Amino acid sequence: MKNERNEKILEKKLGISFRNPKLLHTALVHRSYLNETQEPQSNERFEFLGDAVLEFVVSANLTVSFPDLQEGELTALRARLVNTESLASVATKLNLGDVLYLSRGEEGGGGRKNTALLADTFEAVVGALFLDQGIEACEKVVAHLILPRATDELAHLKDPKSLLQELVQAQGKRAPFYKVVNEKGPDHAKMFTVAAVVEDEKIAIGMGKSKKEAEEEAAKAALERLRE
Repeated sequence: MKNERNEKILEKKLGISFRNPKLLHTALVHRSYLNETQEPQSNERFEFLGDAVLEFVVSANLTVSFPDLQEGELTALRARLVNTESLASVATKLNLGDVLYLSRGEEGGGGRKNTALLADTFEAVVGALFLDQGIEACEKVVAHLILPRATDELAHLKDPKSLLQELVQAQGKRAPFYKVVNEKGPDHAKMFTVAAVVEDEKIAIGMGKSKKEAEEEAAKAALERLRE
């Protein structure tokens, strides 16, 4: 009964009333719960669908809202809005952890506060909502819970190193790192040359009067190369 009440509270927070409450219920069932109950289905299929729906809705909105951004910038901005940490933050605001159906073992291991689990659950809820009411309902939820952060995240992405990291990780690669390949000149007037390294490949270099400045220049050069 407690979880059923919490499901109704969740609907209010989403601003949505599910036509088929069973869909929302399934979206909240973690696979571990199946081992202890007669529950027929976990939320994994809904999670798969919700991930695609989120990517589409956020992509469409960013394309319209930020007409001056290049593809790489849009990709990086989208990644910041729908990454695990971001979605887990949304799930926490919705108190999804309190509504989850978990096994005793998963709950004892801190599952209700597990970042990845919370993010997956939010995706599952979006997937369930799509099945229940279509794309427009999902757009309303995304507009309310995710898109308001777009401007702040964009300001962060203006930093070339941050933008490069988001772009590279959005491609499924490890975060870039920077390696000093040369430094010359006296201590009071040194000039540093730094390489931006992605997947063990030096993809660009930058020069500056400090390591930080050289890293930023390397990041700018790397972004230009990746956008070609």
